Amino acid sequence: MSAAPVEDVISRLKQEYPGARTELDWETPLDLLVATILSAQCTDVRVNGVTEGLFARYRTAGDYAAAEPAVLEEEIRPTGFYRNKARSIQGMARALLEDHGGEVPRTMKELVALPGVGRKTANVVLGDAFGTPEGVVVDTHVKRLSNRLGLTGQKDPEKIERDLLEVVPEEDRAVFAHLLISHGRRVCKARKPDCPECVLNHICPSSTV
Repeated sequence: MSAAPVEDVISRLKQEYPGARTELDWETPLDLLVATILSAQCTDVRVNGVTEGLFARYRTAGDYAAAEPAVLEEEIRPTGFYRNKARSIQGMARALLEDHGGEVPRTMKELVALPGVGRKTANVVLGDAFGTPEGVVVDTHVKRLSNRLGLTGQKDPEKIERDLLEVVPEEDRAVFAHLLISHGRRVCKARKPDCPECVLNHICPSSTV
């Protein structure tokens, strides 16, 4: 079976999910960076419930760096793995103060050098906060749909991203992940994809229709 034509995939999903964007709430690049760290193995809805108050109390990298660890841990506890996440956030904040004047850097190399920041998180920040995506965000939805659509046969996120970079137009890199995530949450679900109601069913090599 051949892969679904990526231009058609993007076009149809843009019609289905106009204005697709991250479902994390944020105002500043620092907000988005913290929210994305908190989103690991946690729903966006739960993260948004936590950050509503968190972002009102912590406005700068200095605020996070100066926080009492036990207090920060308790504030983010609902997101799970709160001790590790608190350490990552405070380590990231200190690195911003020491190396970047308290500002979130704008390159992949600098972002992934921050504690707790991997390539996926860096791609989110570059694409959504700065509009300069260097890659494609690969989360569980993007991984699943990319395989079902035949755009990759890989399982490793970095290998999947390399395959996607070969076919996804540069101008659509940021929105591509949001489109697949939206579709994965609503239609192309992990256990039971709703192929009959899918706008991609006639071009998807995995369709059961």
